[in-house]
Amino acid sequence: MFFGDIMIHILNSILWAIATVLILFSGFYFTFNLKFVQFRFKEMFNNLFNYQGKKKGITPIQSFMMTLASRIGVGSIAGVAFSIYIGGVGSIFWMWITAFLLASNTFAETVLGIVYRTRESDGIYRGGPSYYMRKGLNMPVLGGIYAIIILFSYVGGFVSIQSNTITKSLSVISDIKPIYIGFIISIITAFVIYGGVKSIVKVTEKIVPIMSIFYIGIAFFVMVNNIKLIPGIFLLIIKGAFNFKSATAGVITPFIIGIQRGIFSNEAGLGTGSITSSTSSTDSSPTQGYIQIIGIYVTTLLICTSTVIIVLTSPYQSLNYSDLNGIEIAQFAFNYHLGSIGGIMIFIAILFFSFVTILTGYYDGESSLKYFFNNKKIKPIYIYMLKIVSILVLFAGCITPSTIIWEFVDMLVALLAITNIYALLSLRKVVKYELDYYNLKKSGKM
Repeated sequence: MFFGDIMIHILNSILWAIATVLILFSGFYFTFNLKFVQFRFKEMFNNLFNYQGKKKGITPIQSFMMTLASRIGVGSIAGVAFSIYIGGVGSIFWMWITAFLLASNTFAETVLGIVYRTRESDGIYRGGPSYYMRKGLNMPVLGGIYAIIILFSYVGGFVSIQSNTITKSLSVISDIKPIYIGFIISIITAFVIYGGVKSIVKVTEKIVPIMSIFYIGIAFFVMVNNIKLIPGIFLLIIKGAFNFKSATAGVITPFIIGIQRGIFSNEAGLGTGSITSSTSSTDSSPTQGYIQIIGIYVTTLLICTSTVIIVLTSPYQSLNYSDLNGIEIAQFAFNYHLGSIGGIMIFIAILFFSFVTILTGYYDGESSLKYFFNNKKIKPIYIYMLKIVSILVLFAGCITPSTIIWEFVDMLVALLAITNIYALLSLRKVVKYELDYYNLKKSGKM
């Protein structure tokens, strides 16, 4: 490892230590300040299924699917498997706890995204951390910094990582050259993003339910076939989370790994979810906030737990790779349970998960680019340039290895979290006011 790599790794660790503390603190704060808003399950599903809103624009459910697409990435497969491998089974327990705690952050950032969003001439709303930093905090420079980080980390980093993952997973079951895979994925993506946000919404609202049911269905099949192992697995997870025999490796490591994997899987506190959720046509910010909490639970408690079941019912401990990134573990588990068809199944899952993440990652970048024009109509040439750059990055990701880019992306994501949590806590009174107004209006007292 070169000196530069060591410095990047140290800086990354410091930034994530700060980000993790801030995210946890805000999670506790909003949980108590909003009176455990993330546990009002009846309110969540009532808002999701009973919404009667405007026909124009993007509906709350469409916005929900789009945001869910950005949360359910390959991290729900590779990230969870890697967490088990390096943090032990106890890390899963803390990942679950993190989902419940940090769902309050998602509610807060969604509310602020709706309150401070802007509407374009085509009727589509734009919002997110950059917008509530400018309009709520009166800090346009900080909003600009957040927008720039989104452009580099999501369009420049995550898009290439997703395409690289697709290529790697296909190489296990096929001899197709990466350049051909990159060409096909780039062409399909170009057709979708050319149609703008409405085209992205149409694709994600169809793919997300299908891919979620497909993946959960595989996990259910595995669970039924290994039903005798399931009680022992959940007991092992709980015991692993509270293994006090070794204070460092027994408790602290699973705790830290579980929390970080939870943050990475559901993105609660990063602010990125509020970018896509702000597109909703609803005028009620708490309505969209309740809906978005469901996305946290679907991602962590259903999708990530599906990976847990598939991996832990396999003899994954027999693996002995020197440079694991998680995908190998998941592929091994799929092949163990499903035989030769396992490689095809996990490729389909990765293809779906990665593709919709690519689409929403591009949208986050486009929304961030438009932020710099401050409600003025952006010239089409800038959007075309962003689309071209995104396609080139996507293609490059398929044919080049992703090594140091992971460290840079991790640092940028930590910076997103730090700036976003600062804005959330600074605007905490606005979040409380919006929820109180919603409750009063619903009770008929206003």
